[in-house]
Amino acid sequence: MTDVPLYAAGPFVLLLASIAVVPLAAPHWWERHYPKLTSALALVVVLYYLLALRRPARLLLTAEEYVSFIVLIGSLFVVTGGILIRIEGAGTPLVNTTILAVGAVISNVLGTTGASALLIRPYLRINEGRLRPFHVVFFIFVVSNVGGLLTPIGDPPLFLGYLKGVPFFWIFSRVWLIWLLTVAALLVIFYAWEVAGERGQPPAAEVSRRIEVVGWKNLVFFGAILGAVFLHSPWRELIMAASAWGAYGLAPRPVLAENRFSFGPIREVAIIFAGIFATMVPALDWLEANAGRLGVSTPGAFYWGTGALSSVLDNAPTYLNFLAAAFGLHGLSVDNPEHMRFFLANHWKFIQAVSVGAVFFGACTYIGNGPNFLVKSIAEESGVPMPSFFGYVLRFTVPVLLPIFAAVWFFAFR
Repeated sequence: MTDVPLYAAGPFVLLLASIAVVPLAAPHWWERHYPKLTSALALVVVLYYLLALRRPARLLLTAEEYVSFIVLIGSLFVVTGGILIRIEGAGTPLVNTTILAVGAVISNVLGTTGASALLIRPYLRINEGRLRPFHVVFFIFVVSNVGGLLTPIGDPPLFLGYLKGVPFFWIFSRVWLIWLLTVAALLVIFYAWEVAGERGQPPAAEVSRRIEVVGWKNLVFFGAILGAVFLHSPWRELIMAASAWGAYGLAPRPVLAENRFSFGPIREVAIIFAGIFATMVPALDWLEANAGRLGVSTPGAFYWGTGALSSVLDNAPTYLNFLAAAFGLHGLSVDNPEHMRFFLANHWKFIQAVSVGAVFFGACTYIGNGPNFLVKSIAEESGVPMPSFFGYVLRFTVPVLLPIFAAVWFFAFR
């Protein structure tokens, strides 16, 4: 493999900086021109790999990964747009905390993307008139990321581990206590934040909290998408796309209207992540070639290393690169089934650390995990004034997530 120079990651760094700064400094310019900027930076990397490195196969692999990513995100977005969940009454601290707790559990069955797409609209609807940015940010923390740690279905990195030979229920047996304590900590903080915001407000009227689901037939398409995850390409993408097409065509228009469904959010996600997938190729290639020289040699170091890069890189390839580095550290290959069995028996702490780091730290930025940006876009379309990229990190990630993640390191990986 060609050792790509680190400076080749310049377009990726510039794109991240643009996503972080330009919407805040020049919001109207960004709204009009972000597709052009994203495309231009992606084109720089594409031309570099085609003309300088002569590695079209690497670009083709990334294109296939992007198609799989956006088809999954897009199909779940469309299918859940035709499912209307009505929860009687307005949101309260207890009701909202319960929704987040339920989302944390079902994200292991529906995936973080599926649970996020299904629950974000009713969550926004019952809180209409009282929504503040922290409502959506904690939804991203709990439902879109941390909640999906228990099964390979929960988050893409864990599914890749399953494909490499990590048994389906192994991850649950090794992380359930970390998951439980982390989710509980986030829910306690969220509830306290909610209660503090309710002070001085009239108490919400008591209601029956009846829940009604309209558009049950779309759950069939939802199930088809989840089942297709286990198939090989291109059948996986074809079934997902067909499910989205069928769901949108059969969805009652009043349901789509009440869900305020439009293709705007998924269009923004598709454009931004096309640029991210293209420009991050040199960074991932450099990491793969140099992971063994980074001085990462303990489970704790793998936890922080995987987590730090999963905050800004796609956490699935970051997980694989660090997993391969952990195996290489012990003279083993991640692609050898015998080595996998030996590693699970003797060095399982490394797999635990890489898994937790990849899933948890995806919550640290809007681009750390696909559902994050999707939830942000849906919330903004509903009128929620979401924080900027840096605002998200400084107001929520640093004071809320990092102390919790440091506690996880102290008790589990130190």
